[in-house]
Amino acid sequence: MLGAFALATFLLATAGVYGVMSFSTSQRSHEFGVRVALGVTRGDIVRLVLGDGLRLTISGVLIGAVVALPLMQLLRGLLFGVTAADPLTFLIVGIGLVAVSAAAGYLPARRALEIKPIEALRLD
Repeated sequence: MLGAFALATFLLATAGVYGVMSFSTSQRSHEFGVRVALGVTRGDIVRLVLGDGLRLTISGVLIGAVVALPLMQLLRGLLFGVTAADPLTFLIVGIGLVAVSAAAGYLPARRALEIKPIEALRLD
């Protein structure tokens, strides 16, 4: 039961990260068009979009880990097979969330590459 809830939470987090990244990228289409018109490479645009998302994700994972450590002491009686501050569990979950964030940010980054500079400059 706990695994099913964890999977549902993981899928909701993936959908949330994708939605935020997609919205943010669509709001910045004018900026990307100007950057491409000024000579920024496609790789720079992808790094910009993914970098913004990953920066937020990594800071969220670090804040979450700091907040979760004391709260895990409250759940100590419900844990079986791991300690309350199991570093391997925190590491695997953190890496998983960063990987999901990178994958969720990849599609919006690819969409940002499809923006034609002349079309972006026409938008108001």
